[in-house]
Amino acid sequence: MKYTTVILLIVGFVFSSSAQQTINASITHDGIERDYILYIPEIYDGSTSVPLVLNFHGFGSSASQQMFYGDFRDIADTEGFLLVHPEGTTFIGNQFWNVGFPGLSSNIDDVGFTEALIDELATLYTIDLDRVYATGMSNGGFMSFLLACQLSEKIAAVASVTGSMTQDTFDDCNAQLPTPVLQIHGTEDDVVLYNENNLSLPIPDVISYWVDHNNCETTPTTTTLPDVDVSDGSTIEYSVYEDGDNGITTEHMKVIGGGHTWPGSVLNTAGTNQDIDASMEIWLFFSRYDINGLLSTDDYENRHVSIYPNPTQSKINLSLNYSKEVHYKLFSPLGKQLMTGTITSSNQEIDISHLPSNIYFLKVGDQFHKILKSN
Repeated sequence: MKYTTVILLIVGFVFSSSAQQTINASITHDGIERDYILYIPEIYDGSTSVPLVLNFHGFGSSASQQMFYGDFRDIADTEGFLLVHPEGTTFIGNQFWNVGFPGLSSNIDDVGFTEALIDELATLYTIDLDRVYATGMSNGGFMSFLLACQLSEKIAAVASVTGSMTQDTFDDCNAQLPTPVLQIHGTEDDVVLYNENNLSLPIPDVISYWVDHNNCETTPTTTTLPDVDVSDGSTIEYSVYEDGDNGITTEHMKVIGGGHTWPGSVLNTAGTNQDIDASMEIWLFFSRYDINGLLSTDDYENRHVSIYPNPTQSKINLSLNYSKEVHYKLFSPLGKQLMTGTITSSNQEIDISHLPSNIYFLKVGDQFHKILKSN
């Protein structure tokens, strides 16, 4: 298929090769001009290959709305990945992804468009093609599952927020590789119902499908996450199905009482869980895998970090079984870097007493750890 790229608009410090950029552009695929918004963090300089995250909008939404609603930009700024927001096509007045919804018959090839977009971006930027990930909201989550089924050789992992699989996607699923899957879904979702749904598979069936495909353990490790925001009316049950092929997992964050929303979004509508930030959780999930499965952490794979007390009211202690200096970074729930430093001994203390009560993310070397700061 022939496709060409047209750069429409660059917002930011356009003429600096190392500056943060938001680029509105398009490619022509199957004779249709298809738009996308690319976010390039300031730390990207093209000298080393970086991951690519595809972030798909929901039905009736848009790339620009998804960029703000399910926001990964602060995380990209610190982690250095490229972030692209593809634009769907219009059907009966709404932008959508052609995933096989009943009554929404279309000949648009969104899988082919996505593949062409990945290939085109790889010619323009230094992308690690073993680390291309797909996520999205609602219809965008459906699209991520469609890619896992039909483009598994190019998609290293997927995460769906309030999405599912249509019967067509399920019937025609032909994933060639084990695919790490994270599903985030509210039990009170009134658009994509958690259980019975005429438009798609019930969420437990989706999880079961990928547990089986990935050859994971059928009994998960399940924990209840801290109820950080008691006013949001929801809690999270986190289930991890481990020991899949290539070391991968299938994971589910069940938002009990949550609606058709993106947890942690700054657009805090009714039913939005604020105990987690879905964007940060998704990146932590993605960052563990490439197309071949669980990443080897090389220098850190045999290293262990114990963090205590956790939860804490003031300070955390890090006990490490190695002595080489290693850097750490502390991030907010929204992915903003709050602290940084160097660990110089096997026992290190970090004072976080000045921070408000919340969940934080501590990155030690290449490993992320959740820290709960309590009152």
